[in-house]
Amino acid sequence: MRTFTRFLAALSALAAGAAGAAGLPFDLIIGNGRIVDGSGSPWYAADIGIRDGRIAAIGHLAGATARGRIDAGGRIVAPGFIDMLGQSELTILVDPRLPSKIHQGITTEITGEGDSAAPLQGAARTEMQAQIDHYRINADWTDFEGYFRHLERQGIGINIASYVGATTVRKVVIGTNDRAPSAEELKTMRGLVREAMQQGAVGLSTSLEYAPAPYASTEELVALASEAAPFGGIYATHMRSEGDAIDTALDEAFRIGREARIPVEIWHLKSGGKRNWGRMPEIVARIEAARAAGIDVAADTYAYPAWYNDMSAFVPPWAHDGGTAKMVERLKDPAARARIRKDMLAPSSSWDNEWDEVRGPEGILIGATLNPALHDLQGRTIAEIAKARGTDPLDTLLDILAEDGGGTECAVFGMDERDVALALVQPWTSVNNDSSGTATDGLLGSAHPHPRAYGTFPRILRKYVREEHKLSLEDAIRKFTSLPAGRIRLAERGLIKQGLWADIVVFDPAEVSDKATFDAPNQLSVGMQWVLVNGVPVIADGKMTGARPGKVLRGPGYDRAMPR
Repeated sequence: MRTFTRFLAALSALAAGAAGAAGLPFDLIIGNGRIVDGSGSPWYAADIGIRDGRIAAIGHLAGATARGRIDAGGRIVAPGFIDMLGQSELTILVDPRLPSKIHQGITTEITGEGDSAAPLQGAARTEMQAQIDHYRINADWTDFEGYFRHLERQGIGINIASYVGATTVRKVVIGTNDRAPSAEELKTMRGLVREAMQQGAVGLSTSLEYAPAPYASTEELVALASEAAPFGGIYATHMRSEGDAIDTALDEAFRIGREARIPVEIWHLKSGGKRNWGRMPEIVARIEAARAAGIDVAADTYAYPAWYNDMSAFVPPWAHDGGTAKMVERLKDPAARARIRKDMLAPSSSWDNEWDEVRGPEGILIGATLNPALHDLQGRTIAEIAKARGTDPLDTLLDILAEDGGGTECAVFGMDERDVALALVQPWTSVNNDSSGTATDGLLGSAHPHPRAYGTFPRILRKYVREEHKLSLEDAIRKFTSLPAGRIRLAERGLIKQGLWADIVVFDPAEVSDKATFDAPNQLSVGMQWVLVNGVPVIADGKMTGARPGKVLRGPGYDRAMPR
């Protein structure tokens, strides 16, 4: 211990001396903190000096000059949290501060789950238009270069990176039809992935539960992932099944990683559906075996017992052929509706039949609706609505989808807590919010999101660290910081280390907590005293500053010389 203390003293003397010799004060010093550096190592006491947005010194800096000082008062000082799946590609254009994110300590988000903000052409734009209109966004871009420049012109409260979505690429070239691409179409799709990687995407993503994604073969996905791999990209996936067919889905993910020679990230790892509760030990063992065999595969989780998705996912894939408008037509056609009902009432391993996975309609909670006439349904279960309407619960769900133009979102209680906890504690599991950034007021505050939108990271610190002791504080912070940074190749973030960007949180581990619930989700988490993004406070003394110091984080394949 004395050796380590002498090391810190020497380091601080060097840092202070260098600052003095250069005649430059620090922009900010965070003093009297307990540093949990993100590596998983135990905390240590030190000050942090920040200059030009980066960590310039770590040590004893009481005698150094600075333009500003933060007295951490013995609180934890840690790297800013990295959300491995954030979904804020559009809402960040509505409220760039992203209050729900920064109050959790999130300073970086990775987004683009199967569908991405770019390329935005053809059917990809048509299918996203309802959201664009809902959020009143000027979608003036067609590719990632344009989207990223739009973000930079506007200014953003956190750092953001994006995958290119395989579904989006498919929509641009093929549309929403259930068919394989021709050889020429596949060539064009591969070119779009390659261009996206050169423009700064961090990898290829799939969301294989949601049409038209299920229409893609494994071979198609291998071909697209093979384009992302040479640019240092990663393949991230919402697998084809997270329930009855999860073994086959895992096999597919492993195969894509092996054949495309690309790292694999399994989003929101779960054992979904009542028949699969208790299977997480098997799933963990399969991932461990794949890793032992040399496949670079890891996962992330939001650690809640309910997922949240488009309610149209309840409808079998064939009914989505041709896009959302066609699906709504089929919901209104008696013959097609009868076939949809029949498929939903039958157990199946060929698609993720969510109706068959829940215990009953009381396990489906309406979240956001696009149709203002349906806003009073937000926060109510299908069982409650069916009783009030006097209709069959399954028909109630399908009626709401038709009335809402297919735009309804919902929370689905389909997981067991023991499986959730086991997934979280694995050493290769990081954390995702799996929700777009939101706010308690304005347009964004009118929705009824999953509470994870506001509470994921503080909830883990409260529930799994402080109350249940399933994780140490240091390991939880590692899962929030250096682990995801390593997966996404963010070499200059995720650790408290000299020279890295100063994405930093300051909090009391005894006080940080989530407040959002399924009944009342629009509540900010508490306990983040300071949150810095690139050295600039976005939360100061527990309050938002309104600053927009975030950066677009382009992937390692970004080609600055590419014609714009």
